[in-house]
Amino acid sequence: MPDFTPDEMMTIAAARALRNEDVCFVGIGAPSAACNVARLTHAPDITLIYESGTIGTAPEVLPLSIGDGELCDTAVTTVSVPEMFRYWLQGGRVTVGFLGAAQLDRFGNINTTVIGDYHKPTVRLPGGGGAPEIATSCGEIFITMKQGKRGMVDKIDFFTSLGHGSGGDDRARHGVTTKGPTLLVTDLAVWRLDPATKEFTVVSLHPGVTREQVQESCGWTVRFADTLEQTPPPSALELKTLRDLQERTRIAHGEAA
Repeated sequence: MPDFTPDEMMTIAAARALRNEDVCFVGIGAPSAACNVARLTHAPDITLIYESGTIGTAPEVLPLSIGDGELCDTAVTTVSVPEMFRYWLQGGRVTVGFLGAAQLDRFGNINTTVIGDYHKPTVRLPGGGGAPEIATSCGEIFITMKQGKRGMVDKIDFFTSLGHGSGGDDRARHGVTTKGPTLLVTDLAVWRLDPATKEFTVVSLHPGVTREQVQESCGWTVRFADTLEQTPPPSALELKTLRDLQERTRIAHGEAA
């Protein structure tokens, strides 16, 4: 039995994708955990930006929302939300947007608005927030989420954030020139974008995971790379960094964490 959980493997695999020189627009939840593990390990100079206007933030605990005081207290500077979006994001100064999703399709389109019909939804979700702008204006998009047929679906119920539309050059035909989603990390596998079809393809299985498990927990027919690798297990440093961060968060926020 591995000495790490699928969630820990997901977070650490996602963290590894970030580079020291990145300027990263961070989503709350799993993306925030991954970005801060990267900052505390191999990417100490990464610039983390949150939607509330905090730039270069270095929280000791994971924020519960974009309005968490920890973000402002540890930031290099805090700017207004209009400046954040117009100058930093739409100005092309952010290399990576790191997002989660309630629903995701094979082309990286994200739904965080409603489950079911928009006018009579089964579930009303938190909404887009800044994610639609992040998805179109960042240099590229990384996505992290737990696998399951309710979340990874053949067709999303609502287009909150544009990925690659219907695939191929659909994103470009909508006038969007940034790369869009290029990486998906789940609790089972690492997925990369097929350059032609713009469909997510499994390139690496996490330790102990089979192809069958990936397919059983996905709502579309999964494509696997010709050369399928195994994700390197977490190192002792990566695990300690993540667990210490989560423990500090638990102490600071209690059950809300």
